[in-house]
Amino acid sequence: MKFLTNEVKIALVAIVGVVILYFGMQFLKGLTLLSSDNNYYARFDDVSGLSASSPVYANGYRVGVVERINYDYSDPKNIVAVMGLDSKLSLPKGTTAEISSDLLGNVKLELKFGPNPVDLIDKGDTILGGTQQGLMAKAGNMIPQVEKMLPKLDSILASLNTLLADPALSNSLHNIDAITSNLTTTTHELNQLSASLNHQVPQMLTKADGVLTNTEGLTSKLNALDFASTMQKVDATMQNVEQVTARLNSNEGTLGLLMRDPGLYNHMNATMQSADSLLIDLRQHPKRYVHFSIFGKKDN
Repeated sequence: MKFLTNEVKIALVAIVGVVILYFGMQFLKGLTLLSSDNNYYARFDDVSGLSASSPVYANGYRVGVVERINYDYSDPKNIVAVMGLDSKLSLPKGTTAEISSDLLGNVKLELKFGPNPVDLIDKGDTILGGTQQGLMAKAGNMIPQVEKMLPKLDSILASLNTLLADPALSNSLHNIDAITSNLTTTTHELNQLSASLNHQVPQMLTKADGVLTNTEGLTSKLNALDFASTMQKVDATMQNVEQVTARLNSNEGTLGLLMRDPGLYNHMNATMQSADSLLIDLRQHPKRYVHFSIFGKKDN
């Protein structure tokens, strides 16, 4: 009697298929069945989005998978996730696990290592877990602030509409257009002036060279003058002036006496008064001083 009958073959094929299906399901879940992973535990009070087969990352590198989640019905805040981590990975004390998600909704577990890489925790120990605030959560936290800003935005838009409807703005724009046109004209004139100056600068430089040449000639003439003899003559003239001034201040000479002698001044003043009286009397009684006749007869 043969052992490998058709029934046995069918049973063996079914068993192999079930085994392959089991390993395939575990592989699709991300579980490593044939490797020697170390189990660690992470305690959470909320595991929103986290499930078995969720990947575990450390510094962006996948180091394991969440094998299962144990929910304590007596203590809803005590939820433990069993992590299967690579046997080569060691966790320092103070390591935590954070649940994070990307924009596509993929949930993963991020390990945040402790500060001391030498002081390690034992295999099978429990670490603290938490939830990382993703972009969507941050956006949700911003909603109250956005709601507070909406009335201000509405007021700003209303003010902007009022400003745009103001005819003064349109007039200002027209004025700006005119100013721009004037600036264009001014720029064109400045370009023409610059071109004219470029043509005139060589001539101006030539004239400047002539002026510099004349200046150099004048300087050479000034250098040729005998300033020493000129200054000697000036000194002699100043000495003569000082001598004349000294004589005028002294009692010597006519001018000195006239300037310094008060008696001479008084005599001259009296003489001038007498001469003045004589002229007045002569003008009033000319016959007293002038006697003449056509016939040679003197009037009594």
